Amino acid sequence: MKQMSEEINRRSQPVCVNSQPVKQLKGVGPKAQERLKRIGITTVQDVLFHLPYKYEDRTQVGAIGTLQPGMQIGVVGYIQTTQLQFGRRRSLVSVIEDGTGRFAIRFFHFNIAQKELLKKGLRIHCFGEIRKGSRLMEMVHPEFRVIADTTNPITDHRLTPYYPTTEGLHQLSMRKIANEALLALDKNNSLVDYLPTAIAKQLRFPDLQTAIRFCHRPSIGTQLDELEAGMHPAQQRLAFEELLAQHLSLRLRRESGSSQSAPPMVTKGHLVEKFFQSLPFQLTQAQQKVTAQISSDLERSYPMHRLVQGDVGSGKTVVAALAALQAIEAGYQVAFMAPTELLAEQHLQTFKQWFTPLGLKINWLSGKLPKKTRTATLSAIKANKISFMVGTHALFQDSVTFSKLGLVIVDEQHRFGVHQRLSMLNKGQHNDKHVHQLIMTATPIPRTLAMAAYADLDCSIIDELPPGRQPVETAVIPHTRRLEIIKRIETACGNGAQAYWVCTLIDESETLECEAAIDTATTLSSTLDNINVGLIHGRMSSTAKASVMSEFKDGKVGLLVATTVIEVGVDVPNASLMIIENAERLGLAQLHQLRGRIGRGTSKSVCVLMYQSPLSEHAKTRLNALRKTGDGFEIARIDLETRGPGELLGTRQTGLVSYRIADLVRDQALLPQVEHVANVMLKKHTTNIQPLISRWVGYAANYADV
Repeated sequence: MKQMSEEINRRSQPVCVNSQPVKQLKGVGPKAQERLKRIGITTVQDVLFHLPYKYEDRTQVGAIGTLQPGMQIGVVGYIQTTQLQFGRRRSLVSVIEDGTGRFAIRFFHFNIAQKELLKKGLRIHCFGEIRKGSRLMEMVHPEFRVIADTTNPITDHRLTPYYPTTEGLHQLSMRKIANEALLALDKNNSLVDYLPTAIAKQLRFPDLQTAIRFCHRPSIGTQLDELEAGMHPAQQRLAFEELLAQHLSLRLRRESGSSQSAPPMVTKGHLVEKFFQSLPFQLTQAQQKVTAQISSDLERSYPMHRLVQGDVGSGKTVVAALAALQAIEAGYQVAFMAPTELLAEQHLQTFKQWFTPLGLKINWLSGKLPKKTRTATLSAIKANKISFMVGTHALFQDSVTFSKLGLVIVDEQHRFGVHQRLSMLNKGQHNDKHVHQLIMTATPIPRTLAMAAYADLDCSIIDELPPGRQPVETAVIPHTRRLEIIKRIETACGNGAQAYWVCTLIDESETLECEAAIDTATTLSSTLDNINVGLIHGRMSSTAKASVMSEFKDGKVGLLVATTVIEVGVDVPNASLMIIENAERLGLAQLHQLRGRIGRGTSKSVCVLMYQSPLSEHAKTRLNALRKTGDGFEIARIDLETRGPGELLGTRQTGLVSYRIADLVRDQALLPQVEHVANVMLKKHTTNIQPLISRWVGYAANYADV
């Protein structure tokens, strides 16, 4: 593996592509250059790969007398009048006639030059959408040009492209810049095609330059539906190349990882054996399989990079505990990172219960620790007096220094940013040794998405739940039946069960969400006077939250009112009823995670998704999906199709998986071929790999270290 990576880097030629600065194109001055930079365009090559998002056929000219509202069409006629009109908004209006009828063009934003241009008697060609006006059919802000009486109004025999733009960069300007880039491409023909010709032919793809020219200037007669869906072979050719480059960058990262050094953690397994003896349950076969894979990884002399996927309640924490014990017995420290303080606190209590009888020193670190406690904790970490640290993002801070960090475990990995995870891994580098990394998620990832996003990781799946778990029944109920739901809580808690009431708000303000939870808890307490109602939200102190959760676990609290801070990690087997208020405001993955807090005992469990009418189509899809299935992978598939990969992977804020042309939902059928072609290129076309990655991935490849 190491030799292959070195060979690729050694033999790679300088990237021979049209990478001149965009300012070299005619018409691109300093202002245009700055605006282009805002949408990621700094070179001529960037312009070529900045594809239109839609196209229009402007080769047809309609008679004014045949115009209907909603038509997108070109019209040619003579200006009868041009005048200012004053109403709620000032506008410039020209009336156009062609012998079959009259219609108007209207501008709300205009200048003197534009007003002077639209003179009576001139022949004009305009294109836009027809709408019904107060007196005439009209176009608002059409694209137009004045033409001579003898001029053919149709000057272009190709479809007209529409590009993604930014403020101050108009479509006409963007089209001119794209034309200049295509002229530059025609002139020097320097855009090298790194997809081998034999592979492109086998996949029935056009060559790179043909694909780019077609995408910018498709010929008349091309199916608009196919183009706008991104499914034309020319578009698929470019999407394929981008997916291939991303995949190869991750594969190279995976292979280079094998050349790094990490501490081999070979032990006699005494701690693991003692832990097994203390557990009141048996591991499932899936847990045993994944535990064996992790143990084998830890014994190697190069870093483990393993992703463990498992649905809510599948027992990932026990698997993480076994990995930690192997590292600790080998003499290394373990850092366990959780995305929220509540989850970190829950994990701390669990690990204390498991590890304290084994004589292990564990502690935790959060941003809210008193200064004296924090100083003492940091000193103990540095002196290697703490074997196992649980923490939030506070573990990333510069003041935290580990003496002998050997394993990093990241829970709910998609909730952390790229830089945070990379910072944690860097803390483990010592004497050229890298830490082992175990990342876990209860948000299952469809295989096609995992192939694209996690090709640098070994993936394990815990695909069965512990025996005795009951499937959760899910009901979708309107807010108007709130009193019935409260009655149901009264009955359930009266029979010895416990319940959650989850409060959500549209407003993302934590303060407002907490206020809503406080108000709800007060109302329910007065209504359910025979039930002890607890409250937990993100603005409570760590001590207060821990106290409430302890009372809920001990059965002293019958109904727990909470914000979404209880989304992950909370485990109370006796809780068998959950009400999620305003469920339509949450995403599928979050709803599934919340629902996973119940169904952990042997009693029948029910999750009530309470919604406010009217529901959008997307909300209906989400709530129906939750009602029909409890399978996390099926829910993830639906989530991918409805919300896209950025939400599912948690990369919207990190920029890790950001595609210019490819779309992981639309193009997932390409991914098996991407994987196959990557294998071929790693064997037979190594000189093409690095230039291909540089073209499409560039600086983002650095994030593959995470």
